[in-house]
Amino acid sequence: MVENCNEQTLRPLIIGHRGAAGEAPENTLASFELAVRQGADAVELDVHLTADGELVVCHDHTVNRTTDGQGRIDQMTVEQIKRLDAGRWYDERFRGERIPLLSEVFAALPANVMINVEVKCGYSDKLSGRLAELLAGFGRLETTVVSSFSHKVLYRLKQREPAIRVGLLYVADLVRHSVLAETAGMDVYSLHPQYQAIGPEDVAEAQRHGLRVYPFTINEPEHLRQAVQAGCSGIITDFPARLKAMLG
Repeated sequence: MVENCNEQTLRPLIIGHRGAAGEAPENTLASFELAVRQGADAVELDVHLTADGELVVCHDHTVNRTTDGQGRIDQMTVEQIKRLDAGRWYDERFRGERIPLLSEVFAALPANVMINVEVKCGYSDKLSGRLAELLAGFGRLETTVVSSFSHKVLYRLKQREPAIRVGLLYVADLVRHSVLAETAGMDVYSLHPQYQAIGPEDVAEAQRHGLRVYPFTINEPEHLRQAVQAGCSGIITDFPARLKAMLG
């Protein structure tokens, strides 16, 4: 993987948002594998905790939008969730895709592909215990960044497992983005701002403080070019192939 952690590095990481969500059903193995084939260095995904204590990969709190079923994930078991089709809603070609377990994604993707796990559910001992177990079991502590809009969730995860790399998700248009990390009360690996809220000077300032900068979610060619020119450490996009072609 090539990271742009300072002005001397080569190019940003290509981070596939929910895999290659612009061309495949989001947060499925088909989407993640397509992103890797298209040249993604990393994939971003979302996790929720099931009623029986497993981490499944889905953006919403319910399965309603992205499957042929209905229900809240925290009130469903893995067995119930695995019965649902998570691909047909996108295109008939993806009929039979299932909501994957986080463990299945770890097992399916090459070890050198970074995984950005966004925690969508609230903190619990079950969440922290299962996530720490998976990261250690798959040897993924150094190739995973755990992000969330709930910085308290990240803080408590770091208390449980200090080696976890955490990234702060946010939309604020800050004067100094590094201050967010400085006041978080924990060691922060990366910043994940909404892309409209960060410019070249902001990126450089954050990187001078040792922070990676991974803005989300950038799809239009003009905006992708701007993010590349700004020196972002990585770019989260629904179209990894589009960014790959741009970078050459």
